[in-house]
Amino acid sequence: MKNNGLEDVIAAETRLSDVDGEAGRLVIRGVSLDLLVSHATFEDVAVLLLDGMLEQPLGATDLKTRLGEARADVFSHVVSADEALLNLPPVDAMRALIARLPDGEDLETALRLLAAPAVFLPAVLRLQKGATPVAPKPSLSQSADILAMLSGSLPTREQVAALDAYLVTISDHGLNASTFASRVVASTKAGLTSSVLAAISALKGPLHGGAPGPVLDMLDAIGTQGNAEPWLADALDRGERLMGFGHRIYRVRDPRADALKHALRPLVATGQVDLDRIRLAEAVEQAALAILRERKPDRPLDVNVEFYTALLLDALKFPREAFTGVFAIGRTVGWIAHAREQALEGRLIRPRSVYVGPLPQAA
Repeated sequence: MKNNGLEDVIAAETRLSDVDGEAGRLVIRGVSLDLLVSHATFEDVAVLLLDGMLEQPLGATDLKTRLGEARADVFSHVVSADEALLNLPPVDAMRALIARLPDGEDLETALRLLAAPAVFLPAVLRLQKGATPVAPKPSLSQSADILAMLSGSLPTREQVAALDAYLVTISDHGLNASTFASRVVASTKAGLTSSVLAAISALKGPLHGGAPGPVLDMLDAIGTQGNAEPWLADALDRGERLMGFGHRIYRVRDPRADALKHALRPLVATGQVDLDRIRLAEAVEQAALAILRERKPDRPLDVNVEFYTALLLDALKFPREAFTGVFAIGRTVGWIAHAREQALEGRLIRPRSVYVGPLPQAA
């Protein structure tokens, strides 16, 4: 595309993930999401994404050990969470604690950054309720320890598997706003901590990572399966957006939605989630798709990742105001991988601007 004689760069090369919006396919480091989420843990996807990006390779077992040690290390910063910090929204409080960590480009920095949101978010949530933070257990996996630090008790196998599925599913997703922010900062050689902080700042915006919570607000407002169709129709009549439907990239169903819907099934089968809530969500999904096809036949509006993200995180007892922070726990590994890919390329991201303002008046 040409603009005022300057050629705009509209694509960037990456080896990390590919989002095919037409086919509804997500590929992470050469592996389809369907295959990856069926067997991978958070540690597995971290090894996959960080392969070749840091100075030394890590296997999943080694990473689990080192990551457990990193969680124990960063927990010492929780004591700095004062009253002013705890009055912030959870994602802002988490970001403030991450800002205490030193910058760097090495493996130790990367491990601290992978550990930090997993430790700080549960600690902030407990402190905001007046409870004592729970120290990490380095022997646990990342997902198991997050849930243990949140609730104060060991999670079930099904809960751990569900959180692993979520963290794997949202680990990377092309050059979205937060990932681009991390790459811009990395291109200046500022360091991984700075890159992650920039990414969190982009993620917290409601147009990016702040949207899953309102899905639950919508379900609460609908209330019953029989009310789904009239409520959704009224919302569209008022010009409102149906939360959890439509995506800027996917022209078909978001593959992450089905991955998370599948991850909920073991919780449903073992009675660890409110079955009526799931049935309501399914009724809303079907009613919304039918109404959208009728009202907006020229727009490809299908279920996106937000819809089942909200249900899964709610089932795992995360409060809805913390959903963006949980998103950051999973996406940090993608941000780090992109930041390192950009830093290894060694080029500063400096887009050219096209001035469209007034020109000086001729004398």
